Amino acid sequence: MALDLETLRLELQAHLEELGIAVFHGYGQMADTLGHVYWDVHGHPDFREFLQVGQRAGAKLFVFHYQSLSQAELDEASEYLEDAELTREEKRQYENRIRELQVYEGFTCSLELSFEIDGRVYMYELSTEWYQALTELLSELEAVSSETDEEDDGPITGYFSNN
Repeated sequence: MALDLETLRLELQAHLEELGIAVFHGYGQMADTLGHVYWDVHGHPDFREFLQVGQRAGAKLFVFHYQSLSQAELDEASEYLEDAELTREEKRQYENRIRELQVYEGFTCSLELSFEIDGRVYMYELSTEWYQALTELLSELEAVSSETDEEDDGPITGYFSNN
């Protein structure tokens, strides 16, 4: 995958405008994936095919979202790292991974184009390998941080059931 999806983003936006397609610039739809159908971007990488299918199926509106890597995301990873109980060597490895990702700040890291028909959301989604690595890194650090914060105090006492 390319280091930056900016060229593809610009090409996609120009093509949407050229076709006169109604575009809603919205947020990504990753939060609720129930009822989502994902386009096979590996077997059919051309977004034009996706747009043609959507138009033929009767889609009147396409939602477009793209994201650039922000310093805030890298700071979030560093904050999780600070809270994590890791060995010195493990922390150093994570710090190096975060530092390596710093060079991508400002790069377009993900694109999402979607349309809805009959309650189903059809998605064309691309992200760079380095952004996927950051997402995995954040998940790892969040898991390590939350595991150390969760303490089992045992059952709650002082409450009696009337059942």
